[in-house]
Amino acid sequence: MTLTAPAAPHPDDTIIAVSSAPGPGARAVVRVGGPGARAVVEAVFTPDGPPPADRHLIPGRLVLSGVHSPVPADLYIFAGPRSYTGQDVAELHTIGSPPLIERLVADLLTAGSRPARPGEFTLRAFLAGKLDLPRAEAIHAVVVAGTDADLTAALAQLAGGVTQPLHEVRDDLLNLLADLEAALDFADEDIEFVGKPEAMLRVSAALARLANLRRQLDGRAVSGRAVRVALVGAPNAGKSSLFNALVGNAAALVSPEAGTTRDYLTASLTLGGVDVELIDTAGRAAAADGIEEQAQRLGTEQAEHADVVVWCAEPESEFGREAVGGEVIRARTKIDLLHDRADDAVPVSVRLPNGLDELRTMLEERVAALARPPLAPSQSRCRHHLDACATDLMAAHRHLALDDPSELTALAVRNAVGQLGEMVGAVYTNDLLDRIFSRFCIGK
Repeated sequence: MTLTAPAAPHPDDTIIAVSSAPGPGARAVVRVGGPGARAVVEAVFTPDGPPPADRHLIPGRLVLSGVHSPVPADLYIFAGPRSYTGQDVAELHTIGSPPLIERLVADLLTAGSRPARPGEFTLRAFLAGKLDLPRAEAIHAVVVAGTDADLTAALAQLAGGVTQPLHEVRDDLLNLLADLEAALDFADEDIEFVGKPEAMLRVSAALARLANLRRQLDGRAVSGRAVRVALVGAPNAGKSSLFNALVGNAAALVSPEAGTTRDYLTASLTLGGVDVELIDTAGRAAAADGIEEQAQRLGTEQAEHADVVVWCAEPESEFGREAVGGEVIRARTKIDLLHDRADDAVPVSVRLPNGLDELRTMLEERVAALARPPLAPSQSRCRHHLDACATDLMAAHRHLALDDPSELTALAVRNAVGQLGEMVGAVYTNDLLDRIFSRFCIGK
């Protein structure tokens, strides 16, 4: 038996999907899109009066098979080509009763529509030129965002934070390619469309912008897990008191006697909308026995694997100089015992009303930067095209530097433009679209 891939969905089919969350609720939304959207909806929806000419909202009721009484509903009409998909889109808003919604969907299917595939509404928006691929992928990232930082990054990409620089680089390279190919067409004429120094400068500028995007991609993004923040310092430096104050309860034992913490403690909290794993480590000192030696080793390992290290020291003590893994914030603890600020370390006191505000603000800024995904969500696809484009541009720069035939330079630039075209969706295949949009939920 021969297995064949499913055919690509026809963009002129009328499709329907439940676009609200599953389960009972005060409101449910059923979306219908395509050339026949209005006719399909009219089979089940009756307006309360003459439809207003200047409004998208039409109040009315649903008349469904097997349901004896009309069901109140609102119909929203979004006419193409100014709709999300570029086609007519209708949304029915009604009571969120699962059996009722099942009956509504069944009647809409009978009226001449078919179920939408995952991501098919957004796919149609892409095919209509309403979105490019990075923005389409950003919609999926918005839906699945797990933290405030994820949502902020996805919304920035949706607003064009990734798309704009990509299109700018591609436009610059298209202009350069036009100049290079014009020079080939008029090679026998005494006309210079672009000189070698200018061409090398334009290629170098494109490489620099690609390198900046690549650094974003390779940034320390820890989205998907909690940001690890470790408290380290000498014994009795106030780490456990600070741990309790940040967590909001007495999770760690606090005592004036040094060495109370023999193991490391962890607690989960949220700072600035980001999930954080806070770690209280044993005070750094020479080990007196095997247990203390093990505690020191565990504390060192936690500091080496932390994303942020808060190094704690009392007012008259020195900060440690040992190497740690993450970014370091120096915190001068027990600042209520010191009248004058002695250095530029962050002043901290668990006894003063606002003694944690500055440290908490700094931690929120650090963890938000670490939790921000660079190019969510399809990082592997972006990385592949950026690397391939940079390779082609370096080849173009080399051809220019070595005075190779102009055809080689033009070919390398054309290949680079093609890689960026695939990345933004100017060039695409059905397999690529299926991989991207199949990850969406149905109704988006």
